[in-house]
Amino acid sequence: MQSSNTRTSIFRVNENCWRVARAERMALIVDAADYFRALRKIILRVERELLFIGWDFDFEIEMLPGESDSDGVAPDGFPNQLGAFLEAAVKRAPKLNIYLLKWNGAVVAAPGRWAPTVALSMFGSDRIHFALDGHHPFGACHHQKIVVADDKLVFCGGIDATEDRWDTSEHLPDDPRRVRKDGSASDPWHDATSALTGPVATALGELSRRRWHRATGDTLERPSSTATDIWPDDLDVDATDVDVAIARTEPPYDGAPLTNEIERLYLDSIEAATDAIYIESQYFASETVCAALENRLKQHGGPEIVVINPEAALSQLEDDAMHVLRGRMIDTLRAADHQDRFRIFHPVTAKGEPIYVHAKIMITDARILRLGSSNLNDRSMGFDTECDLAVEGPEALITGFRARLLSEHLGVAPEVFEEVLQKENSLIAAIESLNAPTGRGLRRIDPRPDGIIGGFLANTRLLDPRYRPGEDTSAGEGLRPRHLALIAGAALVGGLAFMVWQKRRRSGPRS
Repeated sequence: MQSSNTRTSIFRVNENCWRVARAERMALIVDAADYFRALRKIILRVERELLFIGWDFDFEIEMLPGESDSDGVAPDGFPNQLGAFLEAAVKRAPKLNIYLLKWNGAVVAAPGRWAPTVALSMFGSDRIHFALDGHHPFGACHHQKIVVADDKLVFCGGIDATEDRWDTSEHLPDDPRRVRKDGSASDPWHDATSALTGPVATALGELSRRRWHRATGDTLERPSSTATDIWPDDLDVDATDVDVAIARTEPPYDGAPLTNEIERLYLDSIEAATDAIYIESQYFASETVCAALENRLKQHGGPEIVVINPEAALSQLEDDAMHVLRGRMIDTLRAADHQDRFRIFHPVTAKGEPIYVHAKIMITDARILRLGSSNLNDRSMGFDTECDLAVEGPEALITGFRARLLSEHLGVAPEVFEEVLQKENSLIAAIESLNAPTGRGLRRIDPRPDGIIGGFLANTRLLDPRYRPGEDTSAGEGLRPRHLALIAGAALVGGLAFMVWQKRRRSGPRS
């Protein structure tokens, strides 16, 4: 194998990434408890501009659950709720403007969060600016998750500042802090993001301001530089002076062609792998990625492939739409796996309850780490708006992060995992050696029957559409024949669901 010093970089600007920029400092943050704590400290240090680019925001969440006093104040002396905290931040920093850009479809997905959003927008500070992003084709989603502070520090990954995201890496069963606003318990949740400083923060600031302009028509000027170092003292630096590739998915819109840098980076990374491909994703349904993984499994002596997914989706419809596709991918990959090199698992707590996986990560050998907002489904490859980051080395950063993730899932110390990995010389063998049959660990995922609705959704990819490179989009951005087909299909799904319900009702026990 070539040494990392002589190997040609996998990153190709304008092909599998938008830009490569330097990160002076980089931290990898696992799970929202640590992220919300770090985000809070950054918000208190930013002086001029704070850009929130997100799928959803919930301004009523407590950023530090269980740490409020009787007045709702956190230990740092500021309101614990996100919305009130942002208000306090602009009062504290007289030159600070906060820009919050949220996917317009999130209003439909979570209408209960709309009232506090309107209140903050209408009655809050005039230096807090809120906009809904509808600048995408019908049915598509703005899915990027970026926070930029004064162009000096940026968070980019998979964590949304919304309800049901908070959890610690311990994923304690029945953790009283893991609770929704209505008092009901929230499920264990695994997620990840990153914090970076340097030119990469400036680049992501530019990308975010472009997104704001496209959504609103308003041009934001880059904030003037300040001498303040805003990196939190207690946020561990995992790497310094590393080049970071920024990759995007953007659907065709306003005459611009499809941007599918993320898909190309996935495929290039899979092709480059020699030892092991480690994936964490909310879904596992991308046709192109499945084909690339299948090709590697058919080869003699190719890399091991380990996928971490949630056991089930967040709703029955989503489960039917996405996990029937996942089941078909699992069957395809197991059929190609002639050397026993493929595994797919879901994590569980010490009590055996499923931990929902929302992280979007791929680690290739000890060489490439990719983390961002994109899922392994067709939407993220060519329909929704996404942003991922990737680094090539250093080796200690990449192998250390993989050990950190897997030791969390297996309930062991990272040092223990590394020791067993060195002994076994196989990622799969190390996992299976440490994977306890009960309690905290990883459990095998098997395909489930398609069912009437699931089979229809999988065959049509009704909820997982995409544009293809070079696809003709000259019909404009309004309702197209494909959109009418989607609407008709949704009506058909509803009708099928009603028929299945009636059949089950008639065949049920009678009094």
